[in-house]
Amino acid sequence: MAIGACFANSGQTCSALTRLLVPTGARNEVVDIISARVAGYSVGDPRDESVRCGPLVSAAQQASVSEYISSGIEEGATLIAGGEGMPDGLDSGFFVKPTAFADVTPDMRIWQEEIFGPVLAITTYDSEEEAIALANDSEYGLSGGVWSADEERAMSVARQLRTGQVSINGGAFNISAPFGGYKMSGNGRELGAHGLEEFLEVKAIQR
Repeated sequence: MAIGACFANSGQTCSALTRLLVPTGARNEVVDIISARVAGYSVGDPRDESVRCGPLVSAAQQASVSEYISSGIEEGATLIAGGEGMPDGLDSGFFVKPTAFADVTPDMRIWQEEIFGPVLAITTYDSEEEAIALANDSEYGLSGGVWSADEERAMSVARQLRTGQVSINGGAFNISAPFGGYKMSGNGRELGAHGLEEFLEVKAIQR
């Protein structure tokens, strides 16, 4: 689910969950699962139903995402899948390799900046408070996600995330709920009653 939340539409989704925070004790298990799954992602013509990842929208976007992948390697993140260059078997088109990094730190570009491509950044945390601080360590705040066997705990964490939308355990997108972001992700909301209110003018009459 974490990979899908990042790689949908080849990572070109405004609400993609591009950073994955896992407990330190689960780091190796998660890395093994993620690396195996991402390595098996087929890349090619999106009209082919067997393909999991299509091209990027333009040569400029391909160059931008490729630069971020190179940046992750240069800044010392652990490359666990994908990497630089064209995917195997492709020599044309705006493709990049579906990529995942572990041991990403908050000072790295792939942590702080919006990549808008199939690149997943993984880091670890030792406490719930640290996880929340790491999740909020971004100038963006459109979407987030929390996974937990304890739904009340998940709700508590979700309330502390500075994002306009939070899914719990992969909850589906609700078109009746307001959609919009915090911080650099914008002001205002669309969809739901809050979206309708954006088109209304309120009058106050005092007596």
